[in-house]
Amino acid sequence: MSNDFDYAHSNKNVVWMSQNTNHLPTHSAIQEAIKTSANNREYTKYPLASGLPELRELILDDLNLPEQDLHITNGGTEALYCLMRHIQPKGTEMITSDPSYFVVHKFAKLGGAKCTDIPIYHGDYKFDIEDIKNAINPKTRSIFLIDPINPLGSTYNKDEKKAICEVAEDHDIWLIDDITYRDYAPNHTLAANILPEKTITAYSVSKNCGLAGLRVGSLVGPKDFIKEIRGTMVSDLGISVVGQRASVAALETKPEWLPGLLETARYNQSLIKAVVDKIDGVELPVYPSAASMMVIDISKHKANPQDVQDKLLYEHEIFIRAGNYVSTRFGDNFIRVSFSIPTPEVERFIEAFPKVMDELS
Repeated sequence: MSNDFDYAHSNKNVVWMSQNTNHLPTHSAIQEAIKTSANNREYTKYPLASGLPELRELILDDLNLPEQDLHITNGGTEALYCLMRHIQPKGTEMITSDPSYFVVHKFAKLGGAKCTDIPIYHGDYKFDIEDIKNAINPKTRSIFLIDPINPLGSTYNKDEKKAICEVAEDHDIWLIDDITYRDYAPNHTLAANILPEKTITAYSVSKNCGLAGLRVGSLVGPKDFIKEIRGTMVSDLGISVVGQRASVAALETKPEWLPGLLETARYNQSLIKAVVDKIDGVELPVYPSAASMMVIDISKHKANPQDVQDKLLYEHEIFIRAGNYVSTRFGDNFIRVSFSIPTPEVERFIEAFPKVMDELS
């Protein structure tokens, strides 16, 4: 896998559909903020450990959670790492899904905790409330909820989110609400609006604002909890001030660029669906996706997901991901593709994908 990333990063012609990152235009103010920070040589000083005050305020405004507090982190990944080490000590368990963002399994294991995976690759392709109830035991400390779900693109309505919150409250466990792809979902519900005292929201500007390379995220939660967790953070000398300045600009201009981004993303999805519908043995389990990626199920086709990934990358310069990156049980069933990219790049995929599937049939 590392060779795949080496190849993709070294080849500027590669279409990047592998990491759910946003490659669509946002706003020129972001580039200007980066230039201004560099020209002012802000990089010569350690930034505030707590983060830029204006960024903190913008994040809470973006979520409409004025009564909560937050800590700026080195991307959403550091937020999850520190969270796992803090609330999942050795011998405890966390409820997760399969498929999921499996980095949390790695982080839990590092601290001696365990993830209890609930299969969701069926039905509505999301947690069933009874499955959550049945998975909880005395060692359970949290439920890890991705909404919208990576990699499936499914999401929870308000009643479903409320039901999960009620289970967390009844068992006095934490609900981790990873909302990385929230901006792509219509009518998204924040768990913190239902269960503010036991919800920790994982927030990132990587996927929505197109700032993955600058590594800025945050943990949002009850004030006492955030105060407590600050002592466990890795980046105690602050997060890249250049990244924070860019994040401020992105959030300040978000009403101007987000509608166009979502319109393009929806159109790109429709192009992918049109070509998938023409290939025997291939289908979309979830459509439309409420995130920046979608799963293409190829389990009824002879092709293997890893072979599809390899042929698309090394023969067509298109980087997608085989399902084993996000699922242990179902990884051989599907590939994951991101579509928050320029439409001409999606058109390269829809031209190459049928050829690859035909060659592997």
